[in-house]
Amino acid sequence: MLIDPQNSLAVPDLAGNLARVRARIAAAAAQSGRSVDQITLVGASKGQLAAALAAGLTDFGESYVQDALPKIAALGAGAPPVWHFIGALQANKTRAIAEHFAWVHGIDRLRIAERLAEQRPYHAPALNVCVQVRIGGEASKGGVEPQLLPQLLRDIARLPRLKLRGLMCLPPPERDPQRQRHWLHQLRALFESVNAAGAGLDTLSMGMSADLEAAVQEGATLVRVGTDLFGPRVARPSPSHIQSS
Repeated sequence: MLIDPQNSLAVPDLAGNLARVRARIAAAAAQSGRSVDQITLVGASKGQLAAALAAGLTDFGESYVQDALPKIAALGAGAPPVWHFIGALQANKTRAIAEHFAWVHGIDRLRIAERLAEQRPYHAPALNVCVQVRIGGEASKGGVEPQLLPQLLRDIARLPRLKLRGLMCLPPPERDPQRQRHWLHQLRALFESVNAAGAGLDTLSMGMSADLEAAVQEGATLVRVGTDLFGPRVARPSPSHIQSS
């Protein structure tokens, strides 16, 4: 069993946690007339990855490059596991991300996308990328402004060794399901708008532990769940726009 040194909290029933999260996803999918097969659960990994892999989780999300690389070395990089980078993107970390991950969820500016394209190994398949959109106007969170999204998508689509897949967001925290859906619907509307203009996206990365039902009901194809699978992360200094909870 691999333990994240940044998180010493034990999760005694990981298989049970995984079953419960999958049941929530299935119930939300059924309620909205969707197939559960359309939705990928990404475990925002905080420890016990080997146990999660053994329990049937195939996709893992990491927010910190320095924490992720030892885990990738230990568990391998293939299918499974499929590694998603879901943290804040820093220019000095793009090479490691381009070399070791299959997905990147938080691109919000062209220069970062250009660096990932330049640094993606030629022998590797194209890096799947999602563009982060700022929903709710929160200055503390990353993301491209909605009105700038179409141009950024066009620019990224021209880059080699990247496969532009979709959009992601970190909406304002809400407890009321209807308020959760209000914000998530904005990303879905943008997704539909840019696809109507020919963007060809197939992925909506949205929904975390607290709002995954609302996200599924609004069309999420990737949900990023950490706390309800692995327990809370021990506090550590980090950028203000961590990508999972």
